[in-house]
Amino acid sequence: MRYLPSTLSSLTPRIDAVGRWLAPTGLRVLLAWEFFEAGREKWLGENWFADLGDKFPLPFSLLGPDVNWTLATWLELSASIALLFGLGTRYAAFALWVLTVVAIYAVHWPSDWSSLSELWQGYAISDQGHGNYKLPLLYLVMLLPLILNGGGHLSLDHLLSAARTAGAGNGFDRRAWGVTALAFGLPLSLLLPWLGGAMAAVGVALIAFRPGRAADSGAMTKAFAAAR
Repeated sequence: MRYLPSTLSSLTPRIDAVGRWLAPTGLRVLLAWEFFEAGREKWLGENWFADLGDKFPLPFSLLGPDVNWTLATWLELSASIALLFGLGTRYAAFALWVLTVVAIYAVHWPSDWSSLSELWQGYAISDQGHGNYKLPLLYLVMLLPLILNGGGHLSLDHLLSAARTAGAGNGFDRRAWGVTALAFGLPLSLLLPWLGGAMAAVGVALIAFRPGRAADSGAMTKAFAAAR
């Protein structure tokens, strides 16, 4: 029994390696099927976006129901195929993430809510008068690992990559966190303006902040003084 902890600790990295092959693949296949079905239904069905009126957020509200219908149809079809094969996984998953946020805003979000407890009543599959955003919210959460970590080893992205990111530091990558916060904060501000706006603001601050400027300036001053 005393060898069990060491055995488990040596086994964990191997399981992690297997997970990098299988876990993203399962997400990709499931999400590809769901979004392909949605795109196929639009392709073979009638355009009901006109019934939504002015519920689309900017800039989609300027495009009209026909253009939005076409964009949504072909995005769901093409991005789902990209997810299935793991080609451009991050871009396809993020495009579907934005599409899902717009769908929640236009169709599934409650038209009026005054508290988080009231908003939470919309976490349902059936519409009970408080929205029905449970299923698309699950899609958003499932898309996150693909956006942040890619399609995994069993993907065309991995095969086409000449070299994995080698020598990357394990410290805090300020710019990467800033870009991520800004990219997710902007569309999220459609649903929760205070949260999405805060995320976007933090993202801009992280991108704009340059901690090395003061150090560079001090180094230049010392070099100039030494030269004199």
